[in-house]
Amino acid sequence: MSRTVGRFAPSPSGRMHLGNLWSCLLAWLAARSEGGGMVLRLEDLDPDRCRQEYCDQVMRDLEWLGLDWDNEPVYQSRRTQAYAQAFNELERQGLIYPCFCTRAERLAASAPHRSDGTAVYDGRCGRLRLEEQEELSKTRRPAWRARVPEEIITFRDLLQGNYEEELKRDCGDFILRRSDGVYAYQLAVVVDDAAMGVTQVVRGSDLLSSSPRQLWLQDRLSLPHPEYGHLPLLLASDGRRLAKRDRDLELGRLQEEFTAPEIVGRLAFAAGLIDRRSAISPRELVPLFSWEKLPKEDMVL
Repeated sequence: MSRTVGRFAPSPSGRMHLGNLWSCLLAWLAARSEGGGMVLRLEDLDPDRCRQEYCDQVMRDLEWLGLDWDNEPVYQSRRTQAYAQAFNELERQGLIYPCFCTRAERLAASAPHRSDGTAVYDGRCGRLRLEEQEELSKTRRPAWRARVPEEIITFRDLLQGNYEEELKRDCGDFILRRSDGVYAYQLAVVVDDAAMGVTQVVRGSDLLSSSPRQLWLQDRLSLPHPEYGHLPLLLASDGRRLAKRDRDLELGRLQEEFTAPEIVGRLAFAAGLIDRRSAISPRELVPLFSWEKLPKEDMVL
């Protein structure tokens, strides 16, 4: 039986908030409770939002909380050659096409929204003739999309149970490379999880609908499927998702009031791993972790 390997994959675009810590702690416990390893991958592909100072802060914050990782951290910004190789393989298979739509045009070209509010692109640029593509490319740099089939993708989530999507209807043709040349999240994480031997992906339920796309890409690129476990979200008191831009319960503010064991203890209590809010270290929680204890519904703080 292969060894479990989990991962932290924060986006270093600001200080982590309590929701980020929730995902990091439970991903770490899920892997360590099985005697597994942990990868730290800094998803810093977006040059406009991600900075080295934020990367450094992420590592200091994880260490302060008592969450360790194995080997050196991985920076996605240094792995563009690997993404290019995967992109070229998908192009060889005829699975990508250029999209010249502006943001307004993309919205206008979208099918009715999914239940989570995400618009589904109708694939209009995928129907352009070669001469139309060549003409548009004279004035616009295209993004590149995956051409998805009418295929149903199903998998069993470690926490949420059975989940399925019909790719064409539920997600549509999705971006693989932006018009500025930056490779998109969906492609990068698939390539990286395989390259780093990740066997278990634990993250927020807001990314549950990304899993079918990633499973489809893994099959197209002959890559293994990790297990997925999608956690309920921690919500602000008004029901909003926590966001770095709002500085909602960011760690810097929490550190003014709580010690690391107190923060970990409050998260562990919310996760159902302990029966009262008490200070505790991540190491002490390892033997207490169980998927059966975790809540499945989002929680308002």
